[in-house]
Order: sequence, then structure tokens, then C-alpha cells
Amino acid sequence: MKTNLSTRYSAIYGGFFLTAGIMLPFWPLWLESRGLGSLQIGLILALGPWMRVFSNPLIAQVADRSGRPKLILVILSALSLIAFISFLPAESFPYILCVSILAAICFPAMLPIAESQVMSSVIKYSLDYGRIRLWGSLTFIIGTLGTGFLIGKNNPDFILILIIFALLLTLLAALIFPREVKERGIYPKNAIVSILLQPRFILFVISASLLQASHAVYNGFSTLHWKESGIKEQLIGALWVEGVFAEILLFSISGFLIARIGPIKLLAIAGVCGLVRWTVLAQSTDIYALLSTQVLHALTFGAVHLGAMHFIASNAPAGRTATAQGIYTSISGLIMGLAMVGAGSLYELFRGQAFYAMVLISALGLIMTLILWLQDIKTRK
Repeated sequence: MKTNLSTRYSAIYGGFFLTAGIMLPFWPLWLESRGLGSLQIGLILALGPWMRVFSNPLIAQVADRSGRPKLILVILSALSLIAFISFLPAESFPYILCVSILAAICFPAMLPIAESQVMSSVIKYSLDYGRIRLWGSLTFIIGTLGTGFLIGKNNPDFILILIIFALLLTLLAALIFPREVKERGIYPKNAIVSILLQPRFILFVISASLLQASHAVYNGFSTLHWKESGIKEQLIGALWVEGVFAEILLFSISGFLIARIGPIKLLAIAGVCGLVRWTVLAQSTDIYALLSTQVLHALTFGAVHLGAMHFIASNAPAGRTATAQGIYTSISGLIMGLAMVGAGSLYELFRGQAFYAMVLISALGLIMTLILWLQDIKTRK
């Protein structure tokens, strides 16, 4: 039973992150090919995080209240596919903006619903979350490397075709996603408020969200920056893959890390590594410097994600895991959206030196994490 569950859970991560592996590095290139400037690209990329602020908690509540998360996943994946098919005739910024709103509501909302069900099964059946999640990282690598190779021989329109294909696979994965592991139960009307009134939970979520938001310039503009510096698309894809491969190694030992270090210390490590990583990226596009720092992606991103998933699973009220996940993605979406818009403006003005702003965001996330750590130490005393 464990193997069957793990395989079907891995499939949804595989489809979702195959899509993300194409979009994250290369979607800005497609937008640029449609005549959009840096500020417009920043606005489009910020839509996803901003829409999550409102849509994810509401959609997550529907999943929790209905007790039918699989159905919600299927609907969201189908609407995501429709949204990206609608990009095919896109030529103007207003049209791209409108279609992006639908895509920004549906595609990101899939992940917290899937995560909540996976983490419920991790606790109930003693599954290894890291071993399940790493399949998403593997398909991210396939998407990134494959796209980097293919668009070297084709025009940027091919990026959209690849995304549509990946979303079709995601829909198929949603159809075989395990049925809910909980019965529909009593769901209080003030569920969101009750979670928001937990200071420790909110402090952790804001800390993790800041550390994730420190990736704004990297996610939105590193590909453009490196390409302007003369680095070929295939090598850019390889740089992204290096970071994700390091993330896979971290996920493969996630059980050990959570048991020995714990979620809060993982965030602290991520904050320190962010200070180093973004400083180097602000100062250099030397390929050896990039290769040496991309391995830190395992800690600046992977450690934060791993810590957040386990913290939420352990601290969310019973029967409200998806709602807690929705609140996390909502807050992180708000902070990432602001950071992404700022990243567009900063990149327009300062190009690679915009990474220095990410150093400041990492420092703020680290400070808040240390405050939470000290509070936990005092509580244990």
C-alpha cells in the first residue's frame, strides 16, 4: 500500500514540477518574445504570488470542507491547461495579462492541496515525504534541461507548446491521485481566523515566506541576465538543473534532517546561505562562480520548503491542513508578489546588482527565524 500511495503522490509532483521546470527559467523569454519589457514581465510574474493571496485559502477551504481534494485537483489542472492553450494566439500585453490571471489562480493552487494530502499520508502511513517530493525535482530537471536544449534550435514559441504538454501530463496525474485520506467532517466557520491568531505559526510562515521571496530576482530575471552576459541557453538550463539536483540530494536525506535539525533550524541555515548566494550573484556572472553557488539552492529553497511542510503538518489544527497550507501560500504569495514587482523595477535599473536587494530580504527572514528560535528555547525552559 505504501508503495502504491507513494507512486501516485509522486506522479502529481512529477507533472506539476515538469511544468514548473519549463516555466520558471524560460517563461520570461516567451514573454519577452511577445514584446513585453522588464516591468511588464515583472508584473506578469507577480500575478501568481498575488492571486495566491486570495485564491489559495478559498480553494483550500473548499477542499477541506468538501472532503474531495482529488476532484478539486482535477478541476484546477484542467483549467490550467485551458489557460495556457489560450496563450497560443496572444500578441498584446492586455490579452496576456487577462489570461495570466486565470493561470495564476489555477496552477499554483494545485500544490497546497496536493501537499496537504501527501503530508496527511506521511503522518498516517509513515511515508517518506522527501523521497516522494524528489520526483518533482527530477522532472523539474527534465523540463529545464529539455527546454534549454530544444529552444536552442527553435524559436521561443516552443516554450508554450512544452508547457501545454506538461500540463496535459499533470491532468493525467491528477486523475490517478489517491482519494482523500479523511472523511468530510465539521469545519468551523472561523477556521482561517483561528489559524491566523496563532502567533508562532504566523511568525514561522512570515520567516519562511521572506526566505522564499529572496528568490524573486533569481526566478524572474536570472535567465535574462545570464543570457545578456553571453551565456548560452543550454548552459543556463544546466545552471538551473545544478540547483535542483542539489535539492534532490537534500530531499533524499530529509527524514534524517528533520529528525536531527528540525524545521526552524533549517530556515536559519537557509537564511545564512541566502546571504552568501545572492551576494555572489550580484557581483559576478563568471560561470565558475555561478557553478559554485548554484548548489546552495538546496538550502536557500529546498531547506525552507522542507521545513515549512513539516512545520505545517505538525502544527495545523486537525482537519484543516489544506487551509493552513493555503494560508502559508497566501502569505508567501503576497510577499513574493511584492518582491517580484520590486525585482522587475530593480533589474530595469541595476541589472545584476538587483540581487543585493535579495540579500536584504534573506537577512530579514533570518532575523525573524532567530527570534522564533529564541522563543522556542525560552518556552522549553
